Amino acid sequence: MSGLEPRLHAFRPEIADAKLMGKVDAKRFVEAISRRVVVPSAPLKRIPRPEASLDSEVLRGETFKVFEETGEGWSWGQLETDGYVGYVPTAALGSLVPEPSHRVTALRTFVYPGPDNKLPVLSNLSIGSRIALATETERLGTRYLLFSGGTGAVIASHVAPLDEPGEADFVAVSERFLETPYLWGGRTSLGLDCSALVQLSLAACGRAAPRDTDLQESMVGEAVEGGISGTLARGDLVYWRGHVGILADRQRVVHASGAHMKVVSEPLGKALKRIGRRFGVPTSVRRLTPL
Repeated sequence: MSGLEPRLHAFRPEIADAKLMGKVDAKRFVEAISRRVVVPSAPLKRIPRPEASLDSEVLRGETFKVFEETGEGWSWGQLETDGYVGYVPTAALGSLVPEPSHRVTALRTFVYPGPDNKLPVLSNLSIGSRIALATETERLGTRYLLFSGGTGAVIASHVAPLDEPGEADFVAVSERFLETPYLWGGRTSLGLDCSALVQLSLAACGRAAPRDTDLQESMVGEAVEGGISGTLARGDLVYWRGHVGILADRQRVVHASGAHMKVVSEPLGKALKRIGRRFGVPTSVRRLTPL
């Protein structure tokens, strides 16, 4: 095989993305079939087994490029949002129609059968989910948007059009996740890991980031001279081997902590001491470049 990163390029000895022909060895090359995620969220795994560890999650409305369907109910492919490769349940995927028009901007929101927040909830959607909405209506002073081509309504203030500019401060977005449970591989506001906190917070501001810490460290922003001993600033990303935190200022870090099993804001010095016992000193500090 080539030196391509398998988390970001769809190839296995048996099958590969047709775009990789001539770059990797595989028995067959296939064109992707794009599908839409039609459930609130679904697991993305490296191995197509229910008991396999969670690598990541896909969110409602995201596009998943399918290269192969197994006989056991899994689809192997690549998430268009961040390029991550893996298996998702085939039942979580559906038609590309209707095309999403809005994204969820609240940490999470409920889907109601109609424009009435006293109706039994159908599901909940996490920040970053994408949905197709059409008609706006109001009931008892609350504005709702109705789903296009189907049943459902969401609170209008919890979503924004896809073409509307994102939020300005990704650190403030990350702080909205405080107390969210830590979940290895999680990528929703019900549970997430350290790299997902960075990815989702940046995405809310219209900035893309890879899924895993090592990929982020090599692809996001620019290295701060001197690393953790350099001149630090709000929004800097502190990377350890296998972990990342977001600086709220020079003294505090926000991160999804496996030690606390939740998203916390804590003194940077305290975090450096505790994390250092396991992972050593930070490998780098990265600063976002202007868009």
